[in-house]
Amino acid sequence: MSGPRSRPKKQPPTKRVNEKHLKRERGVKELEELERRISEFDPKDVTTFNELPISKSTANGLKLSHFTTMTEIQKQSIPLALKGIDILGAAKTGSGKTLAFLIPLLETLYRDRWTQQDGLGALVISPTRELAIQIFDVLRKIGRAHSFSAGLVIGGKDMQAERDRISRLNILVCTPGRLLQHMDQAAGFGMGNLKMLVLDEADRILDMGFRKTIDAIIEHLPKTRQTLLFSATQTKSVGDLARLSLSPNAAQYVSAHEMASSSTPANLQQYYVITPLPDKLDTLFGFLKTHLKAKILVFASSSKQVRFMFETFKTLHPGIPLMHLHGRQKQTARTDVTDRFAESRHACLFCTDIAARGLDFPSVDWVVQLDVPEDADTYIHRVGRTARFDSTGRALLLVTPSELPGMQARLAAKKVPIEKITIKESKKKSIRQHLQALCFKNPEIKYLAQKAFISYCKSIFIQKDKDIFKFADLPAEEFAESLGLPGAPRIKFLNSQKAKELKNKSQQISDDDGSESEPDNDDEGPTASNGNAKENVRTKYDRMFERQNQNVLSRHYMNLIKDDDYGRPRADEEEDEDGGFMSVKRRNHDLSDSNASESETEQIEPSNNGPATKKKAQIDNGPISNRQAKAALSKKAMSKTGPNPTKLVFDDEGKPHAIYEFEDEEGFKKYGDAETQKTEFINREEQRMRKVDVVDKAVAKEKRKEKKRKQRERERLSEQDDGLVEEQDEEQSEGSEMDDVHHAPEKRKKWFEEEGRAKRVKADDIEIDQPKTLDDLEALSLSLLRK
Repeated sequence: MSGPRSRPKKQPPTKRVNEKHLKRERGVKELEELERRISEFDPKDVTTFNELPISKSTANGLKLSHFTTMTEIQKQSIPLALKGIDILGAAKTGSGKTLAFLIPLLETLYRDRWTQQDGLGALVISPTRELAIQIFDVLRKIGRAHSFSAGLVIGGKDMQAERDRISRLNILVCTPGRLLQHMDQAAGFGMGNLKMLVLDEADRILDMGFRKTIDAIIEHLPKTRQTLLFSATQTKSVGDLARLSLSPNAAQYVSAHEMASSSTPANLQQYYVITPLPDKLDTLFGFLKTHLKAKILVFASSSKQVRFMFETFKTLHPGIPLMHLHGRQKQTARTDVTDRFAESRHACLFCTDIAARGLDFPSVDWVVQLDVPEDADTYIHRVGRTARFDSTGRALLLVTPSELPGMQARLAAKKVPIEKITIKESKKKSIRQHLQALCFKNPEIKYLAQKAFISYCKSIFIQKDKDIFKFADLPAEEFAESLGLPGAPRIKFLNSQKAKELKNKSQQISDDDGSESEPDNDDEGPTASNGNAKENVRTKYDRMFERQNQNVLSRHYMNLIKDDDYGRPRADEEEDEDGGFMSVKRRNHDLSDSNASESETEQIEPSNNGPATKKKAQIDNGPISNRQAKAALSKKAMSKTGPNPTKLVFDDEGKPHAIYEFEDEEGFKKYGDAETQKTEFINREEQRMRKVDVVDKAVAKEKRKEKKRKQRERERLSEQDDGLVEEQDEEQSEGSEMDDVHHAPEKRKKWFEEEGRAKRVKADDIEIDQPKTLDDLEALSLSLLRK
């Protein structure tokens, strides 16, 4: 047996302290060496990440994620960002801009020896949730060897869970709206120690859609920070840089393809086809039917169109898996769709511009733009979903004839090469009849079609570039028919716009009319002193009080008041040059206050030539029209001044009387005192009631007699029917041998008659004992045969 195992001796405390001290000293020396390498680094002829002056943790993360070779934007921007310089980075889509800002972000916090107690050190803001998720995934891959805490804060997630951990994060990837919400609600969340701010797709974040949100976020950030802005279409606006506390001279503009002949990748083939608006869905369906083994992105201008295309094409079965992505979906559904499309080999994704920026879908073959983008920058971002890195891709733009000239000019200004192609007639597939059938059968499809129509019209209407988007040229009826609708839906948002235009037009007309100056003497012409027309001095108050009616008919307003109080044209007014347009022939006067008698108002008199005619009514102030007289005698006018109306009845002589008339006391006493009249009234009513009672009893007695008579008649008829049935049975048994005699069909009995007959048959039955022997059984058989 071996002896007891010896335990290792504990190291003395002084030795452990020395090891920590030595480790700290090694870390300090590594940081000093890293700072020296960065200051002496020359970015010329650098092609791989191993040649960069970065920490071992970042280098290991890049190696494990299989990132080895740098792109052009990474070569130019990473060395500058490592030195702490603010950068405006612009590069084509798919050129690796995400690593261009994530590597400097990790290195900045590493060199500052950032810990969890230091709070938030780096902030990355993305315009869309999908892009923020993608950035966070790349950060987790390359930063796996670091000890920083990072988090993703986007809309659609659990707000309370994010609030509990946001104050302990070192790196935060977020969208603007949710970040501002946490800044207002999360306790202990501060950004006073922020070292780096990154805006991905900076031009989109700094535009009007996020202006107020970004301004509110920037107010809480320290000015002594490093700022990195990256986008495929970078902004150079001095105002945008000033909002970020950036100096145009201090920030370094980096463009990987500034001198390139094209703003899009060279391995991207771009085409456009001229398609009328009603034929777009037919063209798209035919395109999908001929590209079943491809991965396709289809961009539309609104989420309603995306939903309508997805639901209808899913029913029509083009032969390729279909998906849809838009901003109105829940976050879980959006994440699931992006993951499934990224993993699919052959699929079609209908989407809005929510998927136009930054998203990296591998191996996308085609990008089809069903609706033209709002500007050339959006076009560049859309087609950038394909031909990423070294892969190839193709893009197709469906443009209407009215949109073609303006769109060509915008793309040419951005150095976008695009070619025209035509579609063969054999490749086109008409689906209008199928869509009409779907809208007729399914009310939900019809509702989606109506919403798609309205949303498309609104998207055209609100665009700023009127050289491309011409709302007046839209073929509304044909477009509605192509969606399967019987007619164009009513567009409500146009009502407010029309009202605004009418208001502005009337204001302009009134201002033009009010600003004209008139001479003092119209008949005399020029004055004798200087021979020029003397003009009145007119102020804004004069024009305000002299304005005419505030609508489009203001020029004709005076025609409505040129007549006098009696409906006649004034003698001093000339007839309007428009031929009396909207002139008033009769004016309504309030006659309710006048004491016009019945003879002074309109009367009906018989005419010698025919039926009765109306006589013109007269009042003290002048003649009135038939309408005025009728209005004066209306119930509404009379109820204002006269008493309440009463109902009358007419006697035989035609004299009116009230419905209830009371006698006076003298007339009542003519018939005697009250007690006598009361007694007489009771006696008369008693006698009348006795007579009525006798009549009622006689009527009731007759009713009872009639009821009994009908009952006896029914019984007699029932007995006759039973006897007739028995006689018919006997006749049939006696004359069964007469085959040539035609017998009437047996009458069908009532249910109660059948029951009575069954009872009688049962009564004729004879009860016998159960036979016990064979002799008893033969005797029973003989007796039955004799019977």
